[in-house]
Amino acid sequence: MTQNRAEPRSSRRTFLAASVAAGGVSLAGIPGVAGAAPGGHDGDDGDRPPLAQRPSKELVGILRELDRRRIESYVRKLVSFGTRHTLSSQDDPARGIGAARDWILAEMTKNAQPSGGRMTVELQSYIQEPDGGRIPTPTRITNVVATLRGSSAPERVYVVSGHYDSRVTDVLNGTADAPGADDDASGVAIVMEMARVLAKRSPEATIVFTAVAGEEQGLYGSRHMAALYKAAGTDVQGMFTNDIVGSSTADDGTRDPFTVRLFTEGVPTAETPGEGNIRRSVGGENDSPARQLGRFVREVADNDATGMHVRVIYRRDRYLRGGDHIGFLEQDYPAARFTEPNEDYAHQHQDVRVENGKQFGDLVEFCDFAYMLRVAKVNTAAMWSLATAPGTPKNVKILTAALTNNTDLVWDRGTEPDLAGYEVVQRETTAPEWTHVIGVGDVTTTSIDMSKDNVFFGVRAVDKAGRRSPVAFPVPQS
Repeated sequence: MTQNRAEPRSSRRTFLAASVAAGGVSLAGIPGVAGAAPGGHDGDDGDRPPLAQRPSKELVGILRELDRRRIESYVRKLVSFGTRHTLSSQDDPARGIGAARDWILAEMTKNAQPSGGRMTVELQSYIQEPDGGRIPTPTRITNVVATLRGSSAPERVYVVSGHYDSRVTDVLNGTADAPGADDDASGVAIVMEMARVLAKRSPEATIVFTAVAGEEQGLYGSRHMAALYKAAGTDVQGMFTNDIVGSSTADDGTRDPFTVRLFTEGVPTAETPGEGNIRRSVGGENDSPARQLGRFVREVADNDATGMHVRVIYRRDRYLRGGDHIGFLEQDYPAARFTEPNEDYAHQHQDVRVENGKQFGDLVEFCDFAYMLRVAKVNTAAMWSLATAPGTPKNVKILTAALTNNTDLVWDRGTEPDLAGYEVVQRETTAPEWTHVIGVGDVTTTSIDMSKDNVFFGVRAVDKAGRRSPVAFPVPQS
């Protein structure tokens, strides 16, 4: 605990008067927080999260700099390498994964130049030994990593990725044309465009932009990266993978160009038996760090500035599929996956061919670049909001030593120089998103005159500019 410890007591009446009612109206007296805003898109229902945060003028300006034409040029260049299969050539200058790797490195290095040395770009390589399946011989796996060092909290890290390897029907076929336009040149292009725009800025925390390899063979590149971060004790507070984010058209021809899915796990992949017992006792199945990350994305990126509806899916990933966020979840890092709303499987993992008059293959002609731009805006809004706000509160506990009808919360104070204080958020146990909030000040403990048995509570940090962190869900402390 810090010396800055006070014990304000918030009554039930005060809490409700200072917070938004379920259903969402503006939060009077809470700067930077809005209620449900009018829709700027024609998604499924146009709803907005109750505790939506208004985008700053700076963020709106950043989003306007993202360029659809550059995203398209990146995708077309990646497709031009013929195949980017992990088992394809690593030394052919024009075809194969090695040529794609070298081009991404050169382009990221060029994009980093305006940073004045704050963004560094490197290759992160290792030899993957045969796995008895999709890696038949020792194979070099290489990630291209661009790191934009934070100005005041560089130890806090956020990662955004796409995978640059591709495949066809036979997962071991490293020679056939595998254009991989949607899966996943789309994700890599978005990450590269984000790096280009944000290299000119100075976030408080560190942002890592990475194109990983080996995804189609077993998530190898991202798993290697996550393991390196864990071994180094890196404080990764959020990770997003963009995988299959290039098309708004379903297999039946219908379109949903204003929605992106965000897959977030409930029960943590890295949960220990002891943590599982706690989760079952308090009902925390919907309050994993990944779910809090998903709620945060809704709050900062589901708005008119992005033109998108973020549809959070309460699953780790789709049926029979997996993405590069899983390696980070395995290391107990909060992570989630962005994916287009309706997939067309004729244009994923398919040999390029025409069959009964139908075109198969992951070709660039099936991409929607205007849609990719909006997905890039969602990612950028989320990443910039994370990297300029305070970090997620640590060691948040709900005191359970005595049977009372109050809720007592404690946490560690953050070290950010612009930290203003904390807010307690609350929702019904059946509600998917936080609905009520009250500021408790620059303290490390507070008491709420509401029963902890009836609702869920969380704590988030606020800085002097009104930027808010993701919520930390408390664990019991007796």
